[in-house]
Amino acid sequence: MNIDIETEYAVGTLRVSSTKQGLQGDSHEDQKVQIERKIVQLSASTGKKIVIKKWFRFTESASVAIDLQPVNEAIDYCSDPKNKIKYFFFKSVDRMTRGGSVIYGLLRARLAKAGVQCADVYGVVGDKETNTLEHLGMSYEWSMYSPTWITEILEAERSKGEVRDILTRMIGAEINYVQLGYHVRPSPPGFKNQKIETSHGLRVVLIPHEIESPWFIRMFELRSQGNLTDPEIVDEINKMGFKSRVTKRHDPHDKIRVIGNAGGLFLTVKQFQRYIQNPIYAGVNTEKWSNGKPIKTRFDGLVSIEMFNDANKGKITIIKEENGYKVYKGKTDLWRLRKLKENPLYPYKQQVLCPKCQKALLGSASRSKSGKHIPRYHCARGHKFWSINSVEFNKTIKDFVENIKFSEEYRQRFKELILEEWKKRKEHAQIDSISSEERVIILRRDQKVITDKIKMLTSPVTIKTFEEDVERIENEIAQAMQIRDTHEDKVLEIQTLINFSDYFMEHLVDLLLGGSNPMKNAALFGLVFNQTPTYDEIVNGTPNLAPIVELNEEYKTTKSLSVIPRGIEPRFTG
Repeated sequence: MNIDIETEYAVGTLRVSSTKQGLQGDSHEDQKVQIERKIVQLSASTGKKIVIKKWFRFTESASVAIDLQPVNEAIDYCSDPKNKIKYFFFKSVDRMTRGGSVIYGLLRARLAKAGVQCADVYGVVGDKETNTLEHLGMSYEWSMYSPTWITEILEAERSKGEVRDILTRMIGAEINYVQLGYHVRPSPPGFKNQKIETSHGLRVVLIPHEIESPWFIRMFELRSQGNLTDPEIVDEINKMGFKSRVTKRHDPHDKIRVIGNAGGLFLTVKQFQRYIQNPIYAGVNTEKWSNGKPIKTRFDGLVSIEMFNDANKGKITIIKEENGYKVYKGKTDLWRLRKLKENPLYPYKQQVLCPKCQKALLGSASRSKSGKHIPRYHCARGHKFWSINSVEFNKTIKDFVENIKFSEEYRQRFKELILEEWKKRKEHAQIDSISSEERVIILRRDQKVITDKIKMLTSPVTIKTFEEDVERIENEIAQAMQIRDTHEDKVLEIQTLINFSDYFMEHLVDLLLGGSNPMKNAALFGLVFNQTPTYDEIVNGTPNLAPIVELNEEYKTTKSLSVIPRGIEPRFTG
């Protein structure tokens, strides 16, 4: 005799907080097996057949606001009367939510309103309600309660507290490591993460990415040179093969399931500008975990701080100060730059000596009586304080450079040497170009011979073989022509080099002061001397010059008349 067993429908919810958790432990499948075992037990105890009508899988955090709780989707399904859901299964309270007792209570209230009972694998959540007035045959809303409710509330709070403890340990440690100068997040484009042994254990630092880092270095180089516009720089970087990183796109409801890819795009102007303004490329971290204080990382940036500042043209500036680093947005006061060792505001500190002690000068911008910061070169090493306004100092340098020139002997010898080298290279380039042209002629002749033979052939196999030879020769011709053009370009490049050399021979001031980088200008200026001069020697025109340069006679005479030897100047009494 067949006995009809009543069927009741249920939903099962499976949740993990992250893809990693879903792969390493407590996965969706593990939870499903445990819930199915619970259903068998509950079916046996109730004498009813319980069938899971729908499984819900979530891969996201449940320690969020009530409106963002993942299980809301499953509860909405249960609340629809046409689905006829009686039970709501989950592994444990912390798999349903980690929002604490308040959120757990609100979720349970929604299910109770829909007439749906909750059940977990461990039996913490009871599947029956008790009526305190049952012995009197009466029932009220307040007389109905779940004997396990207090236990459920405690479990919900424990789950929330566990999240707080886990995040405090993990995030707290990461914040500490960030403040120590290490890296804790996915690597920015241009870098990659690498673990190294440190005094703080095995920690992560950034190192240049083999493929991406040349793109970013070139971005800063081109921007700092100032010869190209941003769209032109972007074009150059894209020609180098730039493509944004390809990342996987996951199903918002099942983070384990990949639904596509994102990235692999060319560089845009807006993205380029965001990269240029990111201090991490100069090895300085400015994220919120540093408490708003820029931190010099324990790894090098892709570019120097000086190049970063040059590339940003004052829109954002990194400055090293006594108590660390500062990042300024917008125009930066010049006096703030005084702390830099190689300061473009005082490029001649190492190239010109103090007239009192013959030591390298210092540079800073102290506050004047008017309240302004005025850049000055100065020194006070065991002698009375000596200083000079940087504007006057730079004018002295400019006047001096405008009155020196390459010596006639050096200029003549330089021209002889460069002409000799030019003749050699021109000969080699022309020989190589002629050789390549001859190679093209020979290949074209061979190609014509084969083409003429094809006209006389009848065998398809033989014709195909000859056609392949024609195609091969065509490729060889293209390569030979490319090599020929390259050698012809070399002849033009050599002539351009000669023209540049001749120009700078005649315009030494452009060579020494015309560059965009003040530090490089100063370094070239230092090569003019056999011995580093003092400021007074520059003013008086009496430095020890290198043999390749000389002072203009007119300038030399003027300066010699203005410098009267001590003992000859008239004495005045007052």
